[in-house]
Amino acid sequence: MQRRVFVKSGALALVTLGLSPSFLRRTAFGAELVGAQKGKTLICLFQRGAADALNLVVPHGEQAYYAMRPSIAIPRPSARATGAAIDLDGFFGLHPALAPLKPLYDQKLLAPIHAVGSPSATRSHFDAQDYMETATPDRKGTPDGWVNRLLAVEGTCDECKAPSAFRGVAMSSQTPRAMQGPAETVAMNSIEQFTIRAAGAQTERLEALYRTGSADLVHGAGREMFEAVEMLRAANPQRYQPRNGAEYPRTEFGRRLLQIAQLIKADVGMEIAFADIGGWDTHVNQGGSTGQLANRLDDFARSIAALVTDLGDKMDDVVILTMSEFGRMARENGNRGTDHGHAGAMFAIGSAVRGGKVHGKWPGLEREQLFEGRDLALTTDFRAVFAEVASGHLGASKLGEVFPGYGERKSEWVGLL
Repeated sequence: MQRRVFVKSGALALVTLGLSPSFLRRTAFGAELVGAQKGKTLICLFQRGAADALNLVVPHGEQAYYAMRPSIAIPRPSARATGAAIDLDGFFGLHPALAPLKPLYDQKLLAPIHAVGSPSATRSHFDAQDYMETATPDRKGTPDGWVNRLLAVEGTCDECKAPSAFRGVAMSSQTPRAMQGPAETVAMNSIEQFTIRAAGAQTERLEALYRTGSADLVHGAGREMFEAVEMLRAANPQRYQPRNGAEYPRTEFGRRLLQIAQLIKADVGMEIAFADIGGWDTHVNQGGSTGQLANRLDDFARSIAALVTDLGDKMDDVVILTMSEFGRMARENGNRGTDHGHAGAMFAIGSAVRGGKVHGKWPGLEREQLFEGRDLALTTDFRAVFAEVASGHLGASKLGEVFPGYGERKSEWVGLL
């Protein structure tokens, strides 16, 4: 097989497999990949569509919450109330559909962060998601995502193994904005589909080239690709059985989290995993304790709870971080839903997390306390949470490069880890 044929068809196979052609660039320029602290993994879960923070982490101790939401508010915790909030600390509670997460809170593995989000005032889903995934609010055109920058610029520890092709994995059909950039990342719908595609004719040609070629640019890239594919084959996706009685929902989100657990257990060198779940744009008939939002939260909570149960002791080295581009309006609209808002809520889960408490400064819901007189006000910049997790969990030290224009700002961290 001639080199010019490889450039035309072989590089296309790399893209088809979800592997960036930057494999070639890295081999050509002799660049070195770096890794995070040994064995640590960050799982980022994006709730696309702007999740309603006030009905996820319910401020049941705030009278204004009930005044502004006569038909969709979650009832105060009570043994007699149907669909009541699950009390956390006497002021905040979880939506009843998030009941699978309450044991994690009691075990101090779960930490909600309230009134957190982007300082940008945009109410555009597209812009807000872009700002959060690039970690550059109100700056359009940032070429790379914060996850990719984290993989690209951070140093490695002395004991770390050689970096894997699966350092950054997105369980999605295409690479999310957060993972776009110069560092190698992989996007796949499923492990099984990836390995089936890897057995195709294009890959067989590349494998032949790798085995017979010289140790040049193509040879180096081919070796890395086939080592990566063999890692996934060894994971044996068809026979994976969750541990500890974990039961994942038979949903797309549940399947994605199951496969993230599988990759962690297969020890493929994954440092950051990314998955998203849509359906949070609840302008009409949002529902309260039951309904549209509750159904979405049920899938969300049961999937995460299954992942934590499945991983068991491996949660000592894992942090799960949830996020959404912004929250929703404090007052319900005329369609028994909520419109685009400002600050939202996040969850951090893991053995290293200071769980069992709600983090962040609560701004209040009286009219004069609301952002622009209508939304939950922001008291924690999402970059403070990202930076604290990147530093405390993954050992990141070059936060100024990972979060340009923001940097370290430890004084804004919420004490999450």
